[in-house]
Amino acid sequence: MDVLLTVVVPVYAVEGYLYQCLESIRAGLTAEENAQVEVIAVDDASPDSCGLMLDGYATRHGDLRVVHLTSNVGLGLARNAGLVEARGKYVWFVDSDDWLPSGSIRAVLDKLRATEPDVLLIDHLRVHENGRLQTDASSPMLRGTVTLDRLLAVQHTAWNRIMRRDFLTKHDLRFPAGWYEDVPFSNPVLLAAERVEVLDRVCYHYRVGRFGAITATRSERHFEAFEQWDRLHAWLDATGVDPALRIRLFTLMISHLLVVAGNDSRVHPRRRRQFFRKIAGLYRRHRPEGYQPPAGTPGIKHRLVAINSYAMYSALRTGYRVAGLRRRSTERTPVVSPDLPSAPQRVQTTSLR
Repeated sequence: MDVLLTVVVPVYAVEGYLYQCLESIRAGLTAEENAQVEVIAVDDASPDSCGLMLDGYATRHGDLRVVHLTSNVGLGLARNAGLVEARGKYVWFVDSDDWLPSGSIRAVLDKLRATEPDVLLIDHLRVHENGRLQTDASSPMLRGTVTLDRLLAVQHTAWNRIMRRDFLTKHDLRFPAGWYEDVPFSNPVLLAAERVEVLDRVCYHYRVGRFGAITATRSERHFEAFEQWDRLHAWLDATGVDPALRIRLFTLMISHLLVVAGNDSRVHPRRRRQFFRKIAGLYRRHRPEGYQPPAGTPGIKHRLVAINSYAMYSALRTGYRVAGLRRRSTERTPVVSPDLPSAPQRVQTTSLR
């Protein structure tokens, strides 16, 4: 039987999470479904015992292919290495510290067979270190009347989109090196696709706040986000994307970088001013004709970027953080039921084109 889906799992320093990830991929599949799925784990020269764990798992189960890289290349290039080895018609990049809720692979296989899209988008839940499950702020974009404009606002990650492998080859879509490698990959994936399908089902558990994760690590490497957004704009220039979509992406870019700038777990407070100045420079380089700042507080921040006023941005940020702390002290955060991802759910699908 031909392989329909290749799951590529890049692995680096996740020995405490690795088995959960691997076990979740094939859990509950029939023999026929198993035959349609291959799993490729890429050991990115992991400094812990992950390499040995992968070899042992492959020996015990016989349904895992392991690629060992001789030096650490980073998440994006490790994904590329797995893609080279893939045989499936579709490929899904699953991070090794995350996992799939029960029934996810079956739902994805069914949808791929029924619709044969270039790209299939799925929903996910954010999982905090204390076990709390949270709906992502962008998840509503997968529901209702689905348009490309709305789908571009869905979290730009590799793991929430399953892609036809020959589509990636045709458009030469690969991950670049460096942090924020998803930016110049996941956006072109949607813009180049002729047929996008949406599976309105939680098919992924995204672990947030994990020690050692990029999004929870203070580092100078967060400045690499600017190079990745520049790469995306070079791609947009070369492909002649619709001006309205360029405005949408520009708005999303500034909002994304402001989130990074304001996150103490990523950018050190002493470096925040420089990071803000870099956002202002990117704003000047790529502002498209017809762009208007969004409404509300986000729009105020965009306007402060436009005039490169870090002092006013810092004062605004401090005020909102103090107000937010006071509000959270009197409110209880809603929790998603732990049973939600595994319970049978109605699958709603929407075709973009």
